Amino acid sequence: PTDTEIDWKAYMEEVEGFANGTLDYTQLKGDTGPLVYPHTFSSSCAVPPTASTPSLSHLGAASHLGAQDRLLTALVSLRPCKVPPYVFFFMCCASYRIHSIFVLRLFNDPVAMAILFLAINLFLEERWSWGCLLFSLAVSVKMNILLFAPGLLFLLLQRFGLLGCIPKLCICALLQVILGLPFLLVNPVGYLTRSFDLGRQFQFKWTVNWRFLPEEVFQNRAFHTALLLAHLAGLGLFALHRWHRSKESILALLKDPAERKPPFPPLTVNNILCTQIVFVLFSSNFLGICCSRSLHYQFYVWYFHTLPYLLWCTPTAKLAHMPKVLLLGVIELCWNTYPSTVCSSLSLHICHGLVLLQLWYGTAPSPAPHTPPPSRRPAAISKKAQ
Repeated sequence: PTDTEIDWKAYMEEVEGFANGTLDYTQLKGDTGPLVYPHTFSSSCAVPPTASTPSLSHLGAASHLGAQDRLLTALVSLRPCKVPPYVFFFMCCASYRIHSIFVLRLFNDPVAMAILFLAINLFLEERWSWGCLLFSLAVSVKMNILLFAPGLLFLLLQRFGLLGCIPKLCICALLQVILGLPFLLVNPVGYLTRSFDLGRQFQFKWTVNWRFLPEEVFQNRAFHTALLLAHLAGLGLFALHRWHRSKESILALLKDPAERKPPFPPLTVNNILCTQIVFVLFSSNFLGICCSRSLHYQFYVWYFHTLPYLLWCTPTAKLAHMPKVLLLGVIELCWNTYPSTVCSSLSLHICHGLVLLQLWYGTAPSPAPHTPPPSRRPAAISKKAQ
């Protein structure tokens, strides 16, 4: 129904020009402003209006697609087996806000997250090249996926070393060039500055996490710089002390895995599949969420499906089951408070802080013991992993 529509009409107006052949990104606009998403967003949203004339008549079909996307994201995100079964009810049924984002509000964030979770599943299957391809595709829908990028870079270095991870990074970059080529040929500067604008200002009235600050502080560039520095510091601390568990220096990640002492075990199903890979990616994203310049209501989907894993990946001795469930409930309540209040914003930061503390003081995943093969020749990387 049209009364649940928020940004769908704006999306359709923004991509109407693309569907009509306009390839100058600076000329693609809607009633909420210029188009600020990468190319795949334009392509995916351009399909409904070309099927028939009025774009809003496709709200029902889009809602059905959103519901299927919701189920797909939930199923894919449940693969790590560290969460009690009763928590799955909360993930699938108990979040009004998530249901609204996927099915009623028709934002592009769920599409990006669904593709991202498919990429993570490919990483778990050791299909790193295909995983990088889908990861880049998710970035081309919405840039919040870049919050997972520091963790992915760490995993690629850990698995392949510096020289080995370069081809994977090239896959990510090449897909971005191919998808954006029609716009790059017409106005490359316009496309890059619009679709990958990391410095655009957010409106204070929509913020969920910084309502307790004065608006002038919220919009201040010094505040944004402080958040960026905090984000980088958090990534550095987690990379050094929670992601990297070897006795060697973290610089050893730059070496070929066969040249490390002792040889680092490959990331396979039989050792650290559902711990190291998922923990690194999810914690990388969560650090970015905690240091975000602003969180809008649809951004809840950026980390909702990762919260149960982040809470239950550490021993329950650090935080018992019921407090963890209560923490999920308080976070949900904060996101369901509209408009946000000083209390809801502060509560959200307190909950995020508690999750970070239990991730830090809990037992971080560590590589399983590895017995090197009798042969001194380094084991070849499987074709599936390449």
